[in-house]
Amino acid sequence: MLKHTVTHLQPYIPEKPLADLAQERALSHIVRMSANENPFGTSDKVQTAIKNWDFTQSRDYPDGNASRLRSAVAAELGVTESQLVFGNGLDEIIELIARTFLEAGDEVVEPWPTFSEYQLHAQIEGAKVVNVPVQATTGAFDLEALAQAITPKTKLLWLCNPNNPTGTLLSLTELEQFLQQVPPSVLVLIDEAYIEFTDDYPATSALKLLPSFANLVVLRTFSKIYGLANFRVGFAVVPEQLAATMQTVRLPYNLSSVAQLAAFTALGDQTFVQTTRGQVRQAREDWERFLTKAGLPHYQSQTNFQFFQAPQKQATALKEQLLNHGFLVRDGLKPGWLRITFGTTAQNIAVQQIMTAFQQAKNNDNEPDLTLSSMCITTRGSNAY
Repeated sequence: MLKHTVTHLQPYIPEKPLADLAQERALSHIVRMSANENPFGTSDKVQTAIKNWDFTQSRDYPDGNASRLRSAVAAELGVTESQLVFGNGLDEIIELIARTFLEAGDEVVEPWPTFSEYQLHAQIEGAKVVNVPVQATTGAFDLEALAQAITPKTKLLWLCNPNNPTGTLLSLTELEQFLQQVPPSVLVLIDEAYIEFTDDYPATSALKLLPSFANLVVLRTFSKIYGLANFRVGFAVVPEQLAATMQTVRLPYNLSSVAQLAAFTALGDQTFVQTTRGQVRQAREDWERFLTKAGLPHYQSQTNFQFFQAPQKQATALKEQLLNHGFLVRDGLKPGWLRITFGTTAQNIAVQQIMTAFQQAKNNDNEPDLTLSSMCITTRGSNAY
């Protein structure tokens, strides 16, 4: 009875609620540094706007066109309103793209590792996914291999830029040169979920290439730098001739009024965005210095997370040590490697101290002494780890 393409898929297993995980570990609380969330929160203006929302609207369907948000995003990014397709997070946009464009027998090309949902939704539609390994030493896309992987059956090509989990950024010049090699029949999807964290934003965005390439789509989200992951607001900037079809396939009323209000308000507080970008840049520089000094292989990040090789490739053991001290990080993306989302200054220092003790113990072939007293971990301000 099942659709044959879903019978062998592995289900997504979400992380346990942090409160439950903390109880299991006998901890007062756990800091999640595994989901690339914004440790600096959300604009205070969003909370104020939601508190003032007219609750009597709860019985009404939301604006299915997201008109006010659409107008604000178009003005902010310099695109036309008719190019925008909104989704319940980028997850729905990725699903919508696969549902709209893919048929059984089509091919999808993507670098690997990258965000796993591109592959998942292609497989659901019966398409073949062609994974092209990133360059081992730098984590950068192998553009030559990606171009060579394109065949007459290729329908979509995904580029997460900066990439998740490697954190690496493809320059706009390199991207433009690559797009010139891609046949017009192949839709190139640039997922810019983390682009606002990059040092030279907005110069790093592919948006300025849209007028030159009719087969280019750029994706954005409010989940990362805007700190609105719980509200699930993402969108794609699509060639107008394709946007109309995607709107037809899109589910109606997919963004609640509260989500639209939150995103609209957050977009209007660019001071918060700029402050967050500066804080993330500082954290990125601190992590780069730490990993370099520790001699741990890692890729050059332009995001709010770092992908690195654990000491002696003991990723699982290090993850457990960090979790036992209240920090949850992400493993399973590359053997021996971990991805850690930047936290507050105090959180980052605490994690780095645990990692240093772990590395020293492994070098000495001993169990690490990771008691809080032995490491003299301190906190700063109200951002306790």
